[in-house]
Amino acid sequence: MAGHSHWKSIKHKKGAADAKRGKVFSKLAKLIMLAARQGGGDPRDNLRLRYALDRARAESMPKDSIDRAVKKGSGELQGAELEELTYEGIGPGGISFIIEALTDNRNRTGGEIRNLFEKRGGSLGKTNSVLWKFERRGVLGVAGEHTTEEELFEVAIEAGADDIVREENAFTIYAKAENFEPVRVATQEMLQAKRDAGEKKWGEEEDDSPIFTRSEFLYVPQAAVPISGSQAKQTLEILGELEDHEDVQNVFSDFDIAEDVLQELSAD
Repeated sequence: MAGHSHWKSIKHKKGAADAKRGKVFSKLAKLIMLAARQGGGDPRDNLRLRYALDRARAESMPKDSIDRAVKKGSGELQGAELEELTYEGIGPGGISFIIEALTDNRNRTGGEIRNLFEKRGGSLGKTNSVLWKFERRGVLGVAGEHTTEEELFEVAIEAGADDIVREENAFTIYAKAENFEPVRVATQEMLQAKRDAGEKKWGEEEDDSPIFTRSEFLYVPQAAVPISGSQAKQTLEILGELEDHEDVQNVFSDFDIAEDVLQELSAD
């Protein structure tokens, strides 16, 4: 997963300001619409919508776009009927993939994802063919300047978090799915108190900025599979095509690529 995470970081640095931003917002709009359709348009009563809004704000999605997606999902505006699907794929060398998708045409989406794997020497698997290799976990991101490691450990671990990892100038909090909401609430309350008190560089200009830099659920592999050479190249090609697909929300995999190899491949 380390290779997967680093690849996402490289892609973000290379493409955050380009036309792909619109595709990110389109995918987030689908996520918000589905959450609002399933549980209503009030995030106070709809936990899933709350998580979707957290993600949208962390990506700096425009407020008007967020509001429009909520209204489409809750029926105030007309919107597409979306279906939530999970695919399990096997890539070159047995690398496992979990793909979460939202679509208004399951036959089209399934066929396109199947073809994507097959042209790279992989295949789609049956239900639970690879899912058993992963654990469902919640993840929160916190900017490093907004708190200290000691403060974060005291609050998040006490609330049920499994681990806190420092990566450059940021913290990533991991929690089991069933503990995620208590951890999110406790951490948000601590950070909000700091913001209200003017601590840790929040500043007045950031009063409307999101508390978390990320807030989402992941499938985390129980064991990473090291890959290199042509297998690494093929795997990253599959990952890139999946992430670019308009119906794909999330892609998770168990590959691990050494950082020097990953940097070389990403520069091509």
